[in-house]
Amino acid sequence: MIVDLPATSTRAVSKKLVELRESGGAVTLGRVLTLVVVIRDPSKFEAAIEAANEASREHPCRVIVLARGERSDEDGLDAQIRVGGDAGASEVVVLRLRGELSEHEQSVVLPFLLPDTPVVAWWPGGAPEVPAKDPVGRLAIRRITDATMAPDPRAAIASRLESYSEGDSDLAWSRITYWRALLTTALDQQAEAVRSVTVSGLRDEPALDILAGWLAGRLGVPVHRNVGDLRVEMVLADSTVSISRPQTGTTATLIRTGQPDTLVSLARRETRDCLAEELRRLDRDEIYEEALAGLAKVTYE
Repeated sequence: MIVDLPATSTRAVSKKLVELRESGGAVTLGRVLTLVVVIRDPSKFEAAIEAANEASREHPCRVIVLARGERSDEDGLDAQIRVGGDAGASEVVVLRLRGELSEHEQSVVLPFLLPDTPVVAWWPGGAPEVPAKDPVGRLAIRRITDATMAPDPRAAIASRLESYSEGDSDLAWSRITYWRALLTTALDQQAEAVRSVTVSGLRDEPALDILAGWLAGRLGVPVHRNVGDLRVEMVLADSTVSISRPQTGTTATLIRTGQPDTLVSLARRETRDCLAEELRRLDRDEIYEEALAGLAKVTYE
């Protein structure tokens, strides 16, 4: 069910939420967190809500979507409430801020935060330079960005360390979870030490940059980031280990010197899956922080 509330107020939206809850259309029981989605790009609006809805099936929550209009627009608030089949396992409150109100996201979102539940902020597209100092970011114990959707993805992921605060993360990091697991398993089966690593792929794929940073920080060896076919190659003393996958493929090939090639499932992860993973932990992600620090040790083509 979708309820539109044009030219409204936060009081009226809160009242309608209570009415829907009392009529059985929405409940807060069992909500484990409040997810605030801050959208700057209208083209990402529905995709972000869909991803949040899917993630809510694992993490029942209230989703508050903040869409900022133009500062020159007439002052006002347009709202929409989605419950039931249109909201996954959550209730979605869409708040479109117009005019001067668009500069006061924090005050608008405050009345809708669930009591005694953690707040997570997610920027599906452009993110503030320092998420922890953003008005909405200050409300959250977890702040999720997505360098992949930034105008300059490589610069965005490189800037994450300088702006890092405990609780920050980026979906580029969770996009490589399966790559990290596969590489860890492959390395555990090798008796030789790694001497160098090359990570290749699309230039504007920050997941590969953070993967290179993770390898540089963990292995303490030269790591090169090149543009080319999607591939990670590790050079050992007398052998090599590599994983390659077509850019749009779902199956990767694990190649090890002196052993048969192995095919493994390694599809690109959907945003909803990455978001759900990030919502599983609300504490500090020290490995992510170390991977960001490792970016400084990576050499680029």
